[in-house]
Amino acid sequence: MIETVTRKRIEILTDKALQKRVTDAVDRAGITGWTVLPVSSGKGREGVWREESVMGTDKVFVLTIAAEEKAMALAEELAPMLTSLGFILSMWDVQVIRGERFD
Repeated sequence: MIETVTRKRIEILTDKALQKRVTDAVDRAGITGWTVLPVSSGKGREGVWREESVMGTDKVFVLTIAAEEKAMALAEELAPMLTSLGFILSMWDVQVIRGERFD
């Protein structure tokens, strides 16, 4: 039987222009990896939005998986930016194989 361990999966929705701030925070939290995915459209409290290169409001998802302590350190660092810069951060437990890769 394959053994799994619990880690936190973190998704951060942000403007593409702010992506480096987020990935730098991930690095400072000691998390060893991240993935950035483009987001083309969505809907929130302010209504529907679409990718808009001209206005500089393209969105990206920054995804990472980490041990709980590092995930909480990242959330703590990004918390002030969630409102001021419009980030959305979600985090939940996931089961991973080779948990040492996500310490």
